[in-house]
Amino acid sequence: MLHPRTHALQTPEKLAYIMEPGGERVTFRQLEERANRCAHLFRDLGLRTGDHIAIFMENHPRYLELTWAAQRAGLYYTPISYRLAVPEIEYIVKDCGAKVFLTSQAKGDLAAELRTRMPNVHTRLMAGGTIPGFDSYEGRAAKYPTTPIADELEGQDILYSSGTTGRPKGIVPPLLGSPLGTIHPAAQAVIAKYGINTGTVYLSPAPLYHAAPLRFCMWVLRAGGTVIVEEHFDPLEALSLIEKYRVTHSQWVPTMFIRMLKLTEQERKRSDLSSLRVAIHAAAPCPIPVKEQMIQWWGPVIYEYYSSTEGNGFVEINSQDWLKHKGSVGRALVGEVHIMDEDGEKELSMGEIGQIYFANGPPFEYHNDPEKTAAARNSKGWSTVGDIGFVNPEGYVYLTDRKADMIISGGVNIYPQEIENVLILHPKVADVAVFGIPNEEFGEEVKAVVQPANMADAGPQMEQELIAFCSQHLAKFKCPKTVDFERELPRHPTGKLFKRLLKDRYWSAHKGGGGFAVSQKDSGGTRKK
Repeated sequence: MLHPRTHALQTPEKLAYIMEPGGERVTFRQLEERANRCAHLFRDLGLRTGDHIAIFMENHPRYLELTWAAQRAGLYYTPISYRLAVPEIEYIVKDCGAKVFLTSQAKGDLAAELRTRMPNVHTRLMAGGTIPGFDSYEGRAAKYPTTPIADELEGQDILYSSGTTGRPKGIVPPLLGSPLGTIHPAAQAVIAKYGINTGTVYLSPAPLYHAAPLRFCMWVLRAGGTVIVEEHFDPLEALSLIEKYRVTHSQWVPTMFIRMLKLTEQERKRSDLSSLRVAIHAAAPCPIPVKEQMIQWWGPVIYEYYSSTEGNGFVEINSQDWLKHKGSVGRALVGEVHIMDEDGEKELSMGEIGQIYFANGPPFEYHNDPEKTAAARNSKGWSTVGDIGFVNPEGYVYLTDRKADMIISGGVNIYPQEIENVLILHPKVADVAVFGIPNEEFGEEVKAVVQPANMADAGPQMEQELIAFCSQHLAKFKCPKTVDFERELPRHPTGKLFKRLLKDRYWSAHKGGGGFAVSQKDSGGTRKK
């Protein structure tokens, strides 16, 4: 049985997970007992197989305890990003149908606002302390036995997309109610591919509410490995944790690579990274020079995969193959890749850019949205999440961008990711977003919004410097016409950029009859040009 209970019985004092820098250590025996108590609590609250809970907290010591309790109680559980605003959280809680809402004292301010905005939630629990309207999770759970509930079945996460192109969508894989220890064959393939086993020490530097960090942590615990949960990503701390715990496996996003590469040479060499066997990256495209530098620094332990929260396919590549096919995200491990036209019905020729569809991949549904579910499939039943790319003659997949982000200027398709990959390499750039803004003649023109490494550099001179830098590497029509500056871009800790939040400013201002720009002196405020 692939389940933490197996390891609680066989190696009860082995560490299941460690919180850093907080330091809390939880053994497999403790995880088993605490998850069992919580599962009893869920039953006593009236929750049965197929009911829903919502978890809204930071990387908290109780997080994995809660997900494992829901997992063995046959529940749907929805982790919610702690970076969302109250209306967005309210929407997800309502949409997922949660009856129980679990949060932490650290999120008390937002939780207080939500208290009266969750009419379908009958129980509100808080870990690490309480506020009016919330019961103590620890206090309630302590009353129950540490033995298993009588009717254990596998639960299932319902994860919501980040909402980069609109309202978040709840994604439902069809595995609820399977016998305890059952996991999807695609997950088994990933576990086998990366050699996850009892000897694995896995560093998770990203928020647990996101699909990849949560699912990989759960898979490592199923396999009997130890998880190191970094409570907040810090590049120097992450490197030191690899040495401290002799980390064998880890998972990153490209923005983390960039932040580590921008450390001084002395800082980069401070930690011994020789224990690393597998360093996975995903969630966003990685600029080729960034990945080249990472392989040169860490060696051929860098693995990349392309997938989605929907889990309809899985494409992967190792360092050796990537060096032969730079820029590729690999070949399909789960599902079959097809490149289709805009309507999703005509298959394109090798090397042509189109929508990426997966055939024979794991099924999924968008919660409460049959129209959206149907729109993600073509007449053959193949599914897409809206990404664009092509396949070379050897079957290697290359991502171009998301369909929703593509700029069409004068009838020409321009892919923002290509431009972002150039600008992020400029030494004065900490982060960048590229998108289309209205242009009366061409329909759209290319706009870049940059987070400078030093805000004092922001201004007309840096704008021209960046445009010139871009023109050294790309055709002129792809280069941004103008550059604005922000102190910080609205980027998810998972690496995804909330580009829609930036783009909407410009388009809404255009509809109102004015142009829109970001002040180069203000702290991220805006002004009319």
